Amino acid sequence: MISTNNVSLAYGKRTLFEDVTIKFVPGNCYGLIGANGAGKSTFLKILSGEIDPNTGTVDIPANARLAILKQNHFEYDEYQALQTVIMGHKRLHAIMQEKDAVYAKPDFSEADGLRAAELEGEFADLEGWNAEYEAAELLSGLGISEELHYAQMKDLSGSEKVRVLLAQALFGNPDILLLDEPTNHLDAESIMWLENFLDNFKNTVIVVSHDRHFLDAVCTHVADIDFGKIQMFAGNYSFWYESSQLALKQRSDANKKTDEKRKELEEFIRRFSANASKSKQATSRSKLLEKLTFEDIKPSSRKYPYIAFKPEREAGNQLLNVEGLSKSIDGTTIFQGVNLMVNKGDKIAVLGRNDLAASTFFQVIMDEVKQDAGEYQWGTTITASFFPKDNAEFFETKLNLVDWLRQFSVEKDESFIRGFLGRMLFSGEESLKQANVLSGGEKVRCMFSRMMLQSGNVLVFDEPTNHLDLESITALNNALRDFDGTILFSSHDLQFVDTIANRILELTPSGIIDKRMSYEEYLSDDTIRELRKKMYATEMV
Repeated sequence: MISTNNVSLAYGKRTLFEDVTIKFVPGNCYGLIGANGAGKSTFLKILSGEIDPNTGTVDIPANARLAILKQNHFEYDEYQALQTVIMGHKRLHAIMQEKDAVYAKPDFSEADGLRAAELEGEFADLEGWNAEYEAAELLSGLGISEELHYAQMKDLSGSEKVRVLLAQALFGNPDILLLDEPTNHLDAESIMWLENFLDNFKNTVIVVSHDRHFLDAVCTHVADIDFGKIQMFAGNYSFWYESSQLALKQRSDANKKTDEKRKELEEFIRRFSANASKSKQATSRSKLLEKLTFEDIKPSSRKYPYIAFKPEREAGNQLLNVEGLSKSIDGTTIFQGVNLMVNKGDKIAVLGRNDLAASTFFQVIMDEVKQDAGEYQWGTTITASFFPKDNAEFFETKLNLVDWLRQFSVEKDESFIRGFLGRMLFSGEESLKQANVLSGGEKVRCMFSRMMLQSGNVLVFDEPTNHLDLESITALNNALRDFDGTILFSSHDLQFVDTIANRILELTPSGIIDKRMSYEEYLSDDTIRELRKKMYATEMV
């Protein structure tokens, strides 16, 4: 168990937390949520002892072991991957080092023998003989191949380092596990493996993530940071979101009687409880939800941007035709032989094990990068609007946001421009901020305003959920699901992909896989899984 008592933290005049008293108990997984800048990562650092609060205390039982997902990707560069994982259990690793040092002594004494016996006893108590096997299992489950287990961390890619550090946090069955964005840089298979691992984890987990599918799969509770306080809610993220929206709607419904509202909420809770799967987390949630009362459901003060893409004209039958498209970068084949006919109403998720695959494909078809071979042709009725992963060049200006957005609008009237900014939560003084000082999430929301003004009938998005908070991701998800036109997009957000895509296109070094199905179906299909292994086999040659 880990708890806080009257914890407060302020930076200057800005208060992040005020008198937070909260308890996290074993057997539960807590999703820590809040708007960008609310202090989610900071609160984890307070719990881990990395940051001291201004007032209050963090209480952890003396014998409890706390593990955290490290963010310094260079801290273990001189160590092997397997050793880095074992270092996650500090006491076990220290015993292993001292054992090796004692046995290596040329003048091994009786005292050394006694010390070695003590170390061997503690080593056995900590199940040290299984350490390398457990560490290797964790690495393999997270997609680190066996030949890399003994490679030095400095020789691994950034994505591989993240996976090793995640394995380090999971190693040795810690009593308290703190995870800050654990799904970053993980592919879908690794995320599902992690979901299963946490589903069977019997101790306390506190996780920060922008991946709603992941939060729904693993969380028994949601801890919501709002106005410097943290409120605890039973259920996963979707339950918190839908119940808070229902409560907000009911609060504004003055004509509805209290009894009617109560019955509506109780029916909502029953419906959500009945949908629980057989997993441990879902079963725990179901039992908790059944105990909720009308008073437990509260509206959220969180604001959601209003995103709606409306094409200026309907697309014709000829949208995009791609024939034999190939591209290599620095001698590495990114994709080759791409043949693709895009149809009206297609919402195509573009995947690739190499993160460059989708980005480079989009840059090619949007005339930003030259292909090595093949050709593509857009239909004459098509207006394609593009969201690039890297938007830095758009914000290298001191223009305020009104003038920045005016550049991309035929209508120059200030009230019209402010209306689009207001939809993206830039109102009043916020709309006069300089474009070059925006945060990552603010830049993304500005890019959405730009795209809405373009009124394209084909939308192309390269990782649009990066830098966004859960509220903006939800708003974008709903907008693209409701969009009547055609979409090509990439994202690591499983729920985002699964709820939007009706067609999956995977780019590999040896060709493409093109299937008209949902993402969940694509991931669970054994035939496709075997095909993917063959398609990527060229990387190992």
